[in-house]
Amino acid sequence: MSKDYYNILGVAKGASADEVKTAFRKKAHEHHPDKGGDAEKFKELNEAYQVLGNETKRKQYDQFGTTFNGAGGGSQGANNWGGFQNGANVDFDDLSDMFGGFSDIFGFGGGNRGSMNSPGRDLEMVLRVDFLEAAFGMEKEISFAKQTSCDRCHGNGAEPGTKIETCETCRGTGFVVRLQRTILGNIQTKAACSRCGGEGKTYSESCSKCGGSGVFKKQVKLKVKVPAGINNGESIRLSGQGEAGLKGAPAGDLYLRVQVATHKKFQRVGYDIKTEEEISIRQAILGDKISVETIKGEVKLKIPEGTQSGTIFKLKDKGVTRLRGYGQGDQFIKIKINIPKNLTKKQKSLLDDLDI
Repeated sequence: MSKDYYNILGVAKGASADEVKTAFRKKAHEHHPDKGGDAEKFKELNEAYQVLGNETKRKQYDQFGTTFNGAGGGSQGANNWGGFQNGANVDFDDLSDMFGGFSDIFGFGGGNRGSMNSPGRDLEMVLRVDFLEAAFGMEKEISFAKQTSCDRCHGNGAEPGTKIETCETCRGTGFVVRLQRTILGNIQTKAACSRCGGEGKTYSESCSKCGGSGVFKKQVKLKVKVPAGINNGESIRLSGQGEAGLKGAPAGDLYLRVQVATHKKFQRVGYDIKTEEEISIRQAILGDKISVETIKGEVKLKIPEGTQSGTIFKLKDKGVTRLRGYGQGDQFIKIKINIPKNLTKKQKSLLDDLDI
């Protein structure tokens, strides 16, 4: 049964190449197995993108569907599947690119690099900041444990002084080529070299500190610059601050998800601030100047005569600094009139005389 690749990526059939790429990256990040996602869903997304992300394959898919059977004009069996003749010598890299990880279905492992060359894992942490710290920005020191490059072997996994040589089995490529017999015929595959683990180099003695992995876990401290205007739920990406990769492979990234504490006085909406101020009946009727607290300090606010309860005043540029410094939000102040209770007879009489 054919798959709807457009539905898998969540894009319309007329979506542009950029829209397809953006949709794939978003969903791939969400379902990546290293981030706790569904491996089968990730494989399905990759399969869809390998087709829709390629102009030629996309046209063929739009015309013939996911089986690619239309090119030969009629249905084809397993020995003549999609135009691949039985006994043909097919480069598995091309097949894997077309079907997005198709090699895993048959258990051949179509990758051309060993796991040792894979980048380190991305890390995600919650960064808790104060309301005003988020509004104005600040520098914060965090401490956490992660895999770091071994400082004894400098990440290569060999005990210092040990002679490092090119792997004789793979001749330094990190992979070996095999010929597999499948329903598609003879397929050439690449697999990580079992002798060197895909590194392309061998040594007689492993590092005594990291055991040959090139990494070890330790507690690290890091100073993080929190930009002014960041809001609750937004993230800060620190490139290369994730876990170190094995055998000198590049490190992953660190994602800090910001959690902003609430404030007893201020309510933030985007870059604007909302507050409430209570005034007396006299101030509402006759008008007054009152002191108002803002995130930037105290200011005076003029209350005009006859102000009604629920009236909202705006203090321009008294809100939060916008990210990357493009201006500031405003502060909106809602007026609430305090209606007194338990009036004396004299006070009630005066109100009667005023007839208001």
